[in-house]
Amino acid sequence: MTTRPRAGPGDRGAVTVEAAIALCALTVVVGLVLAGFTAIASQLRCADAAREAARLLARGEPQLAAQAVEQIAPPGASLAVKTEGESITVEIRAAPAGGFLPGLHLTANAFAILEPGVADAPP
Repeated sequence: MTTRPRAGPGDRGAVTVEAAIALCALTVVVGLVLAGFTAIASQLRCADAAREAARLLARGEPQLAAQAVEQIAPPGASLAVKTEGESITVEIRAAPAGGFLPGLHLTANAFAILEPGVADAPP
């Protein structure tokens, strides 16, 4: 019959410390996963806003394009418009909501051809 060695006085609480470290690591991983999902959702919102703004600018409705970007894109998103001949390119830039991923910058582009009768797209 074998006997188990008894835990010495220095081993008391080791399981508690290991459990606390594991819970902290799990909390960090869950937080990063949620921040990633938020960034993906924000990227999709930027792409939707860029597409809608390009379509509205191609139709000659710049006020509605700015309003669409304000409503669709994440808060604090910026709109940049580039016109070359009869084509228009829209770029939306934003930071992901929540600020948990500070080094990440979201960008979405959309391209459209100006409708007949629309002379110039506004900047």
